[in-house]
Amino acid sequence: MAKIETTAIPTPRARVQAMKEYHPPLGNRDALRLDFNENTLACSPKVREVLGRISAGDLTRYPEREPIEVIVAAHLALAARQVALTNGVDEAIHVLFEAFLETGDELLLPVPTYTMYEVYASATDARSVTVQAADDLQFPFERLISAITPQTKIIAIANPNSPSGSVATREQIIEITRRAPHAVVLVDEAYFHFHGETVVDLIDVLPNLVVARTFSKAYGLAGLRLGILAGSVESMRWVRRVLSPYSVNSLALACLPAALEDTAYLDWYVGEVLQARAEFEAALDAARVRHWPSRANFVLVEIGARHVEFTEQMRAAGVLVRDRSSDPGCDGRVRITIGTREQMVKAGAALNEAIRTLNLGEKAQ
Repeated sequence: MAKIETTAIPTPRARVQAMKEYHPPLGNRDALRLDFNENTLACSPKVREVLGRISAGDLTRYPEREPIEVIVAAHLALAARQVALTNGVDEAIHVLFEAFLETGDELLLPVPTYTMYEVYASATDARSVTVQAADDLQFPFERLISAITPQTKIIAIANPNSPSGSVATREQIIEITRRAPHAVVLVDEAYFHFHGETVVDLIDVLPNLVVARTFSKAYGLAGLRLGILAGSVESMRWVRRVLSPYSVNSLALACLPAALEDTAYLDWYVGEVLQARAEFEAALDAARVRHWPSRANFVLVEIGARHVEFTEQMRAAGVLVRDRSSDPGCDGRVRITIGTREQMVKAGAALNEAIRTLNLGEKAQ
């Protein structure tokens, strides 16, 4: 047998070599999960019933997303051709950027925000232009408007935003779409249920508006990877050119109708989180810990120079939180997911002990 010579592996595209890397701190999460803004309890019992009825034979067929897209579209009061189901909201962002960003284009991005916008944009030949929020971390509307150029091709707005919990108003979003008619305005409503306001109803009147949703947060389906991208028929036609026909798996598709139907469970969980958020924010005030007003299922808090020690001490107490110090303008700040009221009592006790041990309190103000 001839000797096989080893060679170097082929070189990837230059853009891939230059891509930003994202390594979420997963692993060893057997604790109170207040680090990834997931549902901290469970999905709907009706979803579990569906999973129990899935047979081995069901798994032999390729998934068909179209019938479920009809159901989702009706839920959103849209036409089926205006909606695409995706493998989590990450795929929604990815395919939108692949469909619309090319050489010379700009992604306009208010920061701090969701990391994956820049990651996916860096895989294209477009340039990311960031607009830094002020220290209050409110949506930088005027700065964003001033940053729009003829090269602006996508404007990505997480609403509510992570890690700040701040929001852009409906009027601001409308004005942005009008100031940038040549650009896709992506409004990522991952935390919609905890905010209660949407712009999905504007899709028919604002042709450059695209809305993303996820089922990983309030619905508790993060492990199934389900997202939505909704926009004009024309926009979605190009998105479907890029979107894999089988990227959403059969288990996710089977469970989604049950999740949508069980509004009682969804309303209960969201109501529980909203009450817990109000109580936890009051506890932060009592502990004299600075925090930012939030319209989502998390709160960003000011810890200061000892943020790493704080995060580690919370973990030792069985509570996982997310250090956001690497985000623009967030040095010393930690994001804490809001769970149920019972869970947040445990989180509050751990936080108070960390504050006492690390001598934070007014230093965190």
